[in-house]
Amino acid sequence: MPILTKDEAQALLKKVLSYSKADECEVNLSGTDSANIRYARNAVSTSGKVSQSTLVVSSAYGKKSGVATINEFDDASLEKVVRRSEELAQLAPENPEYVSLLGPQTYAEPKTYVKSTADITPKLRSDLVAASLEVAKAGKAVAAGFLEDNTGYSAMMNSKGLFAYTTSTNTNFSVTVRTADGKGSGYATRGYNDVTKLDTKTATQIATDKALKSATAKAIEPGKYTVILEPAAVAVLLENIFFRLDARQADEGRSFLSKAGGGTRLGEKLMDERVNIYSDPLHPELPTSTWNGDGRPQEKVSWIEKGVIKNLSYSRYWAEKKGVKAIPGPDAAIMEGGTKSLEDLIKGTKKGVLVTRLWYIRDVDPQSLLLTGLTRDGTFYIENGKIQYPIKNFRFNESPIIMLNNLEELGKVERTVSVESNQNYLLPPLKVRDFTFSSLSDAV
Repeated sequence: MPILTKDEAQALLKKVLSYSKADECEVNLSGTDSANIRYARNAVSTSGKVSQSTLVVSSAYGKKSGVATINEFDDASLEKVVRRSEELAQLAPENPEYVSLLGPQTYAEPKTYVKSTADITPKLRSDLVAASLEVAKAGKAVAAGFLEDNTGYSAMMNSKGLFAYTTSTNTNFSVTVRTADGKGSGYATRGYNDVTKLDTKTATQIATDKALKSATAKAIEPGKYTVILEPAAVAVLLENIFFRLDARQADEGRSFLSKAGGGTRLGEKLMDERVNIYSDPLHPELPTSTWNGDGRPQEKVSWIEKGVIKNLSYSRYWAEKKGVKAIPGPDAAIMEGGTKSLEDLIKGTKKGVLVTRLWYIRDVDPQSLLLTGLTRDGTFYIENGKIQYPIKNFRFNESPIIMLNNLEELGKVERTVSVESNQNYLLPPLKVRDFTFSSLSDAV
């Protein structure tokens, strides 16, 4: 099914709602056209394109609700899915936390759709991958990568008059480059709404250089080190803060933002005063939807300001219970940075470790946000402002809260992609003291 225009989506949703007999009804409609090329061992292995659409109907009788999903849009199927959601609602127990649907809302015009990305051709995808492979082959290295682009739309309408619609485009690219003997590895990732910003050649050159330079890695003792974390490494640590800004978890004692004995740490200074983190659906370099999944408008929100926790996210139910504004969680996050490049941060480091990437992130202690994971794809020892030699990878044990208290410098902000969640962020490289490496790893 093609990407529906705003008028087409609105007409379809009105038709679905016309079949409803429930007290309240909400309909969500979405569709995507996505295409990809995957390559390994310096050759394309798969490519494909998928087009899909989904319609979800939620019906409610009082506090009893039921949900049904379909991907057929003829009249008989549309009425059938509405009837099914109503049948399920009648069978369901009452939900004590059910909140009545929102009425009409006002949304800012989104900036998530870029025509150049929507118009990507198979030849352009092939050319972007060819540029990547050319670099790896020139370096006598072996590349494996994935290029994906998406064009989509989302719309929702309910029986109280709310209607929302948005379109979006996105392209993500990641590449891992290994030396021919498998001893060296490098990595790079990029993500944009606008494909014209994607430079696969430069990204692959960075990954190839790291692979070639890391092939002779030597072991150094685990311990506490000054580290420079590239944005991809920063992302997988800080998103554990972004994803856990929920007020209910904090109020119920299930969060690093919970106080012992009750209450939350909202308004407390928990980090270095240079830490400023916010979300903004209209940010030109990281635009997101201007409305949340339940129909609430997404607005610019400061989450951490000068190291102080300024806001928490609230579901509509929990906000009503607490008598506060229902603030949706962020779709993406932006951390303010400094003016220095990654190279500048290295030049200013007497002794330290450069970390390209962290992976396999797992909780150790959710209350303190202590995490563990591994370095990989290029870890280097710095001395007297220069990279001296590659080092074997480490397992780390660190809390991003403690890390942001040990902040020495912030570099220039850039858009990056988390290898753990595939989310896009705007983050700077960070120079941090006393980062804990607990043991050596055999990872490459």
